[in-house]
Amino acid sequence: MEADVIIIGGGPAGSAMGSYLGKAGVSCIVFEKEKFPRPHVGESLVPASTRVFKDLGFLPKMKAARFPKKYGAAWTTHNTDSVYHHGFEELTDSDVDIRFDEREQAGVDQNYTYHVDRGLFDQLLLEHAEELGATVYQEADVFHVDFVSKERVEVKVRLKGNEEKTFGCKIIVDASGRHTFMGNKLKIKVKDPVFNQCAIHTWFKDFDRDIFKDGDFIYIHFIPVSNTWLWQIPINDTTTSFGIVTQKENFPSTPEKREEFFWDCVATRPKLNEALRKAKQERPFTVEADYSYAMTELVKDNLILIGDAARFVDPIFSSGVSVALNSARFASKDILHALKTKNYSASSFAEYDRTIKNGVNNWYNFIKMYYRLNVLFTFFATQKKYRLDVIKFLQGDVYDDYNPQLLTEMDKIISEVENNPKHVLHGFLGNLTSKAFNVFKKE
Repeated sequence: MEADVIIIGGGPAGSAMGSYLGKAGVSCIVFEKEKFPRPHVGESLVPASTRVFKDLGFLPKMKAARFPKKYGAAWTTHNTDSVYHHGFEELTDSDVDIRFDEREQAGVDQNYTYHVDRGLFDQLLLEHAEELGATVYQEADVFHVDFVSKERVEVKVRLKGNEEKTFGCKIIVDASGRHTFMGNKLKIKVKDPVFNQCAIHTWFKDFDRDIFKDGDFIYIHFIPVSNTWLWQIPINDTTTSFGIVTQKENFPSTPEKREEFFWDCVATRPKLNEALRKAKQERPFTVEADYSYAMTELVKDNLILIGDAARFVDPIFSSGVSVALNSARFASKDILHALKTKNYSASSFAEYDRTIKNGVNNWYNFIKMYYRLNVLFTFFATQKKYRLDVIKFLQGDVYDDYNPQLLTEMDKIISEVENNPKHVLHGFLGNLTSKAFNVFKKE
């Protein structure tokens, strides 16, 4: 029961890691607690995911599955007031949309990404890891990890049928997703005191997407409830995913009130409400809680945390699966080098640590700008000077720039608005101010 690497979790991060390592000839085992397929949120991808699919030879399977092609994204708001400011053009409303083909993306030779049924997508990716050489166990619950020495970690697993076994490895990869197995075990998980969201979501059949200009886009509809928005994602020709994300303080305590809250939010957008009421709900409502968190450490001796097991940021820009896939891409390089040099200390994983922290922090800072002043996002996305920089973020290219000029410019303007109550944009500020993002609270 020995392997070079043991991976906890068979979601996108774990399956991608198993695929990278299996392809490189490394002996690795993936333990997945659940039985695939299983439903999951995070159904819309960004184009940076395509690099991983190409690396792993997975693109043909994506195409064969006929997942809907995602050519762009759109954000809408209920507020259509015009806004004026010196140096700003008139903003007739706060709606904005982007197409991925507006910016050439290195390593990505198609002008679309995908929306996915995560049950099918995750199953295909896990099967792909097995085909490339990873050993995969489903319904396998890792319940204990013991760091025995500098060269050995022992993992206790409860296999299907309640059989308990011990497996040994040199490096363990935590890809356990929002279960954050090692983060909880090592007490290194911290809650985000600002992005403290919950979500309620479901699928609808025969929703009329033609009421919007680009039915194959992901749509984010802002709702006139503090920091609340609704996603609209095509899953296949007839099924569309909808979910409300809101601050925990807004979230009702009972299932009945949560469903009522969902429909009350939808009702604030009359055109959307009329079309959705005509559609048929396909799944029960599902709730996700405590969305955003981080870890104080992503690497330790013999250990790497990847994907949602490392950090999760507000899902408004569909970053989750892309971060999972790309964290596996970056971490696998350090793991291969560590196995070659037989050095499994945290220092061997330093490049991954720097790269993924920088990328996710860029995502985080971009997202906080959006929450602080939605209309400013509209301005930057519609101005020629900044539009490609905005699209670069939305494509998922966030890892190579340690001081993005776009974020500097956005932060400068927002600070001016926050500090001047008479500023014409001051009334458009959200209640998440710049000072709110300064600290994390230990869980």
